[in-house]
Order: sequence, then structure tokens, then C-alpha cells
Amino acid sequence: MSFDLTLSTFLTIISAFTTIFLPSHPKSYYHSLFLSPSLSSNDSLSHDLLSLTRRPHVAGTPANSHTASYVLSQLTSYNIPSRLKSYSVLLTYPVSRSLTLTPSLQHPLPEVFSLQQEIYKGDPFADVAGEVLPTFHAYAKSGTATGPAVYVNYGQMEDYRTLEEMGVDVKGTIAVAKYGRIFRGDIVQNAYEAGCIGVIVYTDRKDFGGGDSGNWFPNGRWMPPTGVQVGSVLLVKGDPTTPGWASTEGCERLSDEELVEVLPKIPSLPVSGQDGETIIKSIGGKVAKDDWQGSKDGPVYRVGPGPAVLNLTYLGKQTIASIENVIGVIEGAEEPDRYVVLGNHRDAWTFGAADPNSGTATLLEVAKRLQKLALEGWKPRRTIILCNWDAEEYALIGSTEWAEENSKILISRAVAYLNVDIAVAGPGFRADATPQLDELIREAAKQVQDPDNSSQTVYDSWAKSSPSLEVGRLGGGGSDFAAFVQHLGIPAADFSYETGGYPVYHSLYDDFVWMKQFGDPGFHRHVAVASIWGLVALRLADDEILPFNYVSYATELKNGAKELEDRISDKGVDVNPLLKAIEELQGAANKINGEIEGVKRSKRQISSMWKDENIKVRELNDRLMMTERAFTDPDGLPAKPWYKHLIYAPTKHNGYGSRYFPGIEDAVEEASGLKTTDSWRAVQHQIWRVSRAIKHASIVLSGHLA
Repeated sequence: MSFDLTLSTFLTIISAFTTIFLPSHPKSYYHSLFLSPSLSSNDSLSHDLLSLTRRPHVAGTPANSHTASYVLSQLTSYNIPSRLKSYSVLLTYPVSRSLTLTPSLQHPLPEVFSLQQEIYKGDPFADVAGEVLPTFHAYAKSGTATGPAVYVNYGQMEDYRTLEEMGVDVKGTIAVAKYGRIFRGDIVQNAYEAGCIGVIVYTDRKDFGGGDSGNWFPNGRWMPPTGVQVGSVLLVKGDPTTPGWASTEGCERLSDEELVEVLPKIPSLPVSGQDGETIIKSIGGKVAKDDWQGSKDGPVYRVGPGPAVLNLTYLGKQTIASIENVIGVIEGAEEPDRYVVLGNHRDAWTFGAADPNSGTATLLEVAKRLQKLALEGWKPRRTIILCNWDAEEYALIGSTEWAEENSKILISRAVAYLNVDIAVAGPGFRADATPQLDELIREAAKQVQDPDNSSQTVYDSWAKSSPSLEVGRLGGGGSDFAAFVQHLGIPAADFSYETGGYPVYHSLYDDFVWMKQFGDPGFHRHVAVASIWGLVALRLADDEILPFNYVSYATELKNGAKELEDRISDKGVDVNPLLKAIEELQGAANKINGEIEGVKRSKRQISSMWKDENIKVRELNDRLMMTERAFTDPDGLPAKPWYKHLIYAPTKHNGYGSRYFPGIEDAVEEASGLKTTDSWRAVQHQIWRVSRAIKHASIVLSGHLA
């Protein structure tokens, strides 16, 4: 008998032999090593954060370009191949703004607001505080609006319905709204739809200033009286001149006439709690509801309109500016065509110690630990991509343009996207994710020490604060995961320590001093976030079979469908198609879990080296990875077509999100107001759309044609 042995066959046999018989570290060894205290450094995290926050660094400015160079140099020093990826995008900056208050005809002397955030005593960054942009809303409409002030609570649609029930006519008024509950862009849009001609948004003392007894920064964690939360009021995501495609040099852009349609329609300004309270004192009319009132020692909140009259003027400039993403790639050894993407943005409205550079420093910590693993011989099975985004604060622009430019390859190759925006803003671990990642996140939390109590794990403290260990959902469009999960249908997660939020958000006072005194004095929480973020990434990059579990996904959707059925059962709408589709998803999830267990059993045998088993693993992983894509629809949501995901995306009037089924939620809200047969028929149509998407997901997960 003859035996022909080619060189390639010989090398394959040698590779298999060494894999089986020669000593090597299993992936679990490197994962444990990643969590070793010897690999982490509170001092380097603190140093990176201070380096990143020495100056204000708004997108499109030289200071922010400098931070991009810093991140690039750090990644390069860790031997991670890295580069800058630039886009030319539409950004806006303030030119001038003013706000005056005429209390009443009886007291006509106008009060002119300074619109200045005061530098605090001992501020080590006072010498560069002048570089902070004047307080403004990015993309706000330039113009002047003069009219009686009307108090609209948080500016939600239900708040306007309450005012209508009170007999308050808001048409032609200036809406005065508190920050909170919904995205500031929706506050402006809701005011426009209600007939207001301008909007003032302020940081109420009850919510951000410590209420009746809190101490404000620098003596406490709360927002000082002159603090202002700035931010964007653009409703679309990404560069508004290139909706759905990347803003590369020389690309197609919307005309000025088309652009006007997507920008805010009325002028707006953010103001401080101190200025907001002054305005509130001048508003008369009916007393607002108890839950609309402010601090106990503050004024009585009345709704107006008037007699106070506001004169608001804003002038901004629009410019095509260059932004820079930093991209680092650790290539996978066995499946280089499968990507685990980690992302954090770098640009900030001011110094950005919590938002976002606590996350940037944490990203660099993860990168440094991965380099140390590489020095020990580790190579990821799949490719890990480290992304540091620009212009997130404007409209998630850096991540969106990159995701749009790479959409086809990401759809076919991305395993998951793991986001950290604000890594730390206080105590309390929080995770949001698509449901197939829930179990993986909880497992990671069990392995990481609680930064505030060394006798327990993050899992232990999480369980005490939330016995169900609830993982939130990614229905909001508030951070860089939006382009990945809501537009492309890629499994995603977001991690942070900030369960109570942080009051100096987007203000002059979000600086290194605030972080060191109140956010994370010892930088132990930063270390914990890096550990969980990196461990989840390592599991996704290294586990032979992806650690996804769609059983929890089906359970989540079933609970949501039952809640929906209870709410609209008397409206002649049939929810059964949705329930049936979810049952099929449940069956597919159980089926693939059984297949995975079968493959794991067989992989324990020596036959696991043979080709057929490896093909089966790849096929299982493809199904697990691609199922999330099936929840998307190319037509997107009716009111927001860029959002393709029919399960998790923002609703029409709240960019901060819905728990599930945003298209159905929007249709129900409209039908509840119109109360017509056609409007409830539209609800039924959205139920069918979601049902079909879930059916498609079941087919993908099961791996068989229908």
C-alpha cells in the first residue's frame, strides 16, 4: 500500500500533535491572568484620565485632536497596530446668545442673564476654563423668539397633555423645561409640535443641585447653582448631511434645503438651575401638580403662560470639520474574520472626566492588560478591535460614520459590540445589553472584586441592589452602541459604575477634581469596569463556541408581549401572532442549546480534532452571531427609518429609549390619541412586522429553512 504525504498534510498533523500533546496555557489561564491585580494599575488609570482632561476638548478642535494623538500613542506603545480614521462632518458652534426676562407689565424692568458658569474656588483648571465653549445646544436653530413663559415640567408629550387638560394654551410661548426623563432634543421637538416658539431647558435644583440639603461642588457632588448642562438637540444619528452613508471626503451630502428638514425648528438654550428658578418665580397662572414641583424651600411652580416674557436669541455657525477615530486591531489567530469590537468616545463638552474620559482611560487599561497577556503567549481566537470614537456628543457621529462605512463587513463578521461611555460617575455597577449576553455578563461579574467592598464580588453587590440582577436594555440612542445594535443588528452591551447618575453631567464641573473627590477617589471602580469589560471581550474572542443564550431573549420578549396584550386587549388588536413567533424563538433557542451541549461533549473526545466537528462549531457560531441581525427590518421604524431594529430602539418622542417594540409603542401612543379604527389597524400592522422579524430570527437560530 502506497502513502503520499504532502507538505501541507504533514504540517497539519504536526500542528494537531503539538496542540494535543505539548504543554500550553488554556484560554482560561489568560482570562484569570487578565484579572490579576499585578496587571492592573490605579495609578496609570489616574494618569491617563488627568492627561486626557487637562483642557476642554470639544469635537473638531485642536485640543481634541491632541487627545486623539494621546490615545494613538498609548495603543501604539502597547504594540497594538493602530491608526487614525478621519471623517468630514457637520458640526456647530455658538457665535452669540442672550436671554432676557421681563417679569410682568407691572414690573417691566428686564433682567439680563449672564449665561456664565462660575469658576469654583481653587479650580486647578481655571487658566484654561476660558476655552470652554459658551453654553449652547448643538444644532439649535439660530434665531430670536419672544413670548410668555410656560412651565412644561420635563417637556414630555404627556406633560403637554396635562397642560391641555388644565386649559393651558402653549401656542406662541417659550417652553421652560427641566432636564431629565427624556432626551433634550425631544424636549425641543415636543415643544415645537405643541406650538411653542422657543425652549429654555434648565437643571432643576431638586434633580441636580442636591435638593434642599445637598452640598454642591467643590464641597459636594452636586451641580453648583450656575452649572449648565449643555448638549446636542439633533434627533438624527450621525452626520446629518449624510444620512445612512459615511461622511468621507468628497461624498454626497444633503442640500441646504434638505438639511433644514432634519434640524431643530425652533431656537433653544440651556440655562442653570439658578436662572431657571428665577424664571419660575416670574411665572403665574395655575399651580403645577405636586410631582411637577421643585425643592421644598424653593418657589411654588406655576404653569403660566406669563406674565413673565422671555426674549431668547441664539446664533450659531455650521461648519464641515474633521473628526478622528482611533482604531486598534489585535488580529485573531484562528478566526481573524470574526470581530469583537470595543468602543468608547473621547470628545467632551468641557473637561469630560466622567463623560467620556473615564471610559477612555478604562479602554487604555484594557489595552495595556491585553498587551501583557500577549507577552505571556496569548493570542485571541477572534480579532479584537479597539475603537476610540470622536464627535459622539454631537450625534454619535464618529461611531455612526465608521459603522455606516463598514456596514456590510460588520454585518457579516462582527460578533458583538461592547461599549463603555461613562465608565465611572459614582457607586453601583450597571449593565445594559441585548439579552443573549445577560448570562455572560453575570458570570464575569462573579469573577471581579467589588471595588467598594473587597470581601465580595461585583456580582454580590449587584445582587443586593437588584435581587433579579437585572440587565438593562439598549432601547435608547444615547451612546455609541446605537449604530451597531439599532442600525446593524449586532449584539451589544454597555457597562458603567453610575447607577445614580451624576449631577455635573455636561457642565464645566465634570473635571478631574470632581472624579477624584466624588466619582472614584481611589480609581478602584475604573479597575472593576476594565476587568468586566475585558473579561466579557475575552470570552467572546476566545470561547470556541460563542457564549450566547437566546433563551433569556425569548423570555424577555414574551414578558413584553404579555404586557402589551394586557394594555390593548380591549382595542380589537390581536397579539397572538407576536406570542406565536416568540414561542418559535423559544423552541429554536432550546434546540441550539442542545446542539451546543452535544458538540461540547464530542469535543472532549480525541475525535474533536477532526474537520467535521470544527465545521459544526463554525456553523453554530454563525447562527448565534447572525440571529440578532434578523430582528432588523430594512425599512426601519416608521418615524425613525435609520433605526432598523424592531425590538430595541428609541420611540418617536423619547430618544432615551423604550424597553422593547418601539414601533408598536409609537403606534399605540398615536392610536390612543386618535381613537380611530385606522390608527388601531396601524398598531396591528406593527405587531405583524415585529412578529415576522422574530420568525426570521427563529429560522436563523434553528439553522434550517422554513
